[in-house]
Amino acid sequence: MSDQKSLSASRPIRLFSTDLDGTLLGNPEAANRFATAWSSLPAATRPLLVYNSGRLLDDTQRLITTGELPAPDYIIGGVGTQIHDARANRTLTEFADRMSPGWDLEKVKAVVSALPVIRPQPDHFQHAFKSSWFFENATPLQLETLEQQLAAAGLDTCVVYSSNRDLDVIPRHANKGGALSWLCARLGIATDEVLVAGDTGNDAGMFRLPGVRGIIVQNAHPELFTATVDIPIYTSGLVMADGVLEGLRHYGIITRAPSAGQSGISAEKMSAPFRQLFTGTQLGSLSDDEKKLIHTGYEKALVALRKNITPLGFSACSLADNAVTGTDINYRSVWARDGSMTVIYTLDLEDSDIRAAQKATLETLLSAASPSGQIPANVRIDNAEADYGGVGNICSIDSGLWVIIAVYNYVNKTNDLDFLRAHIDRLQIAMNWLSAHDSNNDGLLEIPEAGDWTDLFGRSYNVLYDEVLWYRTNVCFGRLLEFLGRFEHAADYLRWSQKVRARVLDTFWPTTRISDPKAPPANRFADRQFGLGDTQYLLAEITPFSFNWRCDVYANVLAFLMHVLDIDRARTAFRFMWGVGVNNPWPVSNLYPVVQAGDPDWRSYYTVNLLNLPNHYHNGGIWPFVGGMWVRFIHQLGFHDVACRELLQLTKLNKLGRDQEWEFNEWAHGITGRPMGKAFQAWSAASFIKACHELEATPTNEPRD
Repeated sequence: MSDQKSLSASRPIRLFSTDLDGTLLGNPEAANRFATAWSSLPAATRPLLVYNSGRLLDDTQRLITTGELPAPDYIIGGVGTQIHDARANRTLTEFADRMSPGWDLEKVKAVVSALPVIRPQPDHFQHAFKSSWFFENATPLQLETLEQQLAAAGLDTCVVYSSNRDLDVIPRHANKGGALSWLCARLGIATDEVLVAGDTGNDAGMFRLPGVRGIIVQNAHPELFTATVDIPIYTSGLVMADGVLEGLRHYGIITRAPSAGQSGISAEKMSAPFRQLFTGTQLGSLSDDEKKLIHTGYEKALVALRKNITPLGFSACSLADNAVTGTDINYRSVWARDGSMTVIYTLDLEDSDIRAAQKATLETLLSAASPSGQIPANVRIDNAEADYGGVGNICSIDSGLWVIIAVYNYVNKTNDLDFLRAHIDRLQIAMNWLSAHDSNNDGLLEIPEAGDWTDLFGRSYNVLYDEVLWYRTNVCFGRLLEFLGRFEHAADYLRWSQKVRARVLDTFWPTTRISDPKAPPANRFADRQFGLGDTQYLLAEITPFSFNWRCDVYANVLAFLMHVLDIDRARTAFRFMWGVGVNNPWPVSNLYPVVQAGDPDWRSYYTVNLLNLPNHYHNGGIWPFVGGMWVRFIHQLGFHDVACRELLQLTKLNKLGRDQEWEFNEWAHGITGRPMGKAFQAWSAASFIKACHELEATPTNEPRD
């Protein structure tokens, strides 16, 4: 875990080498915060700053010239094939002498181009010591074979593969780590005086240098965790540049990060598409009265949360404030998905009663796991009876997914390895049970109809929401094994998670991009539906016989927060969702557009208890717990002012109540916006608390450790 894995070396850090895309770059407001923090350090004592990127020198220098990045001391470009002294404005051509032996660019091109399913990257990514290609979802065997073919051609090369797509063939000694090592030797800096930061597999060379200290940002690809599974590294709880800043605080380079409210980008400075998107939207700082309302909401959320503390953990809703009859008795339970989300979103709170409830929730659910590994949908608080079937006696697939993710977050935060050791065998059996739902071994789970949180809604087979959770579950379980020192086993799950992510993006984000003509025929959804055009979001559901073009708002937001969606596609999805008004009248409807009677997706049971009529419940209802995720989604995309306004709207929704103010209700009607469902819902309160923390909108607004 983060603190356990960080080195406590006493030697000062003299050089900081950081990747750019996905690390410093992605969220422009967070990049501003990094620039402010770094520039505030005394020039005489701050470490040397090195940008170590796959971008070529000209591209990186453009970002510096336009002010998107602070001026560095050195630039390592082209995945370690260029080194530039920024202070002297001189490229270190001496480094080329080290790269030349055994390198022949034309021979490299000839070997690589013979591979099927591979395309050259554009010319502006190429140069004399770097041959770059698109090779989607390459297997370890394919990469190993390529290395052997290059060696057989008499070439001394290094194959660097990252992001399940980008293949770079470079000279043997020219990767990010090799170039950094050469530069450090030239400067007389030992590698144990170096701090590095990154997010993808092509950064691994930096982290593998002897004694180096490292920061892995929260949005890192599993390939980097796999490559560094056996070495001590600080893993940030934040994404992109905010994650870098958290790491710099951890290592004592900075004392605190700049405020999000002081580093926002005004509408006038946004790129044109978003400047136009927010036309007519009130932006700018919140008034004192608006801030006070959010602060009041935060305090009321703590009250609502504590109403759900029971001896078995967090209840779904306050037992004292909700009358239950018939099937409503389910609410008098510790629910796996509700409880796990409540655990995850309250981990920033250090209160002993809340921490105890977090542990009790996980203990209750794990202790009730079936011998085959099924985590119950819920456990009754009155008699500790476990319910595995849920509504309609259909198994709840996402219960196990959420619990494993919650255990990772809990252990990572608390360092409670005794808890992990006590339950690791149950967790392994739960992973086995979940894996069995990938019956064709293609990386995606097959979900029974209504077998997840939408337990009265007709989705089945490959369901986006569940596949996003499955990706994150594999990452989290791999990290849990890593905490216990089971490195090879951990790497297996981390590698598998990369396949899951690639399958999700390939299956649920169809494109009309023409495949390489040399590629063998593929039975992919994106190919079968070529004539239907490109999507602007991840599709809700795919089956062997049909597809669902609806936008599952919740699942798309979750896909970014759980690091399936990259920043560019996430911004595309956000533009669509904002454009169609999924946040009106309140944030946010879970589905767009709703399913109407007569639609092929309509089921007669949607009228049961009148729950899934159009704009009700799972059929386009407004869910405050999803609203909290929506707020964080917008903030992490780099629109802090917009996120603050949405947090204000979410505050007003949570205040409404059916019988009294500040009920933090379960859901609201998608058209009228009136609150529905149970009062004092645990995950509604917890998600609001998490959003307030992330936006620095708590009453004290103190930085969190």
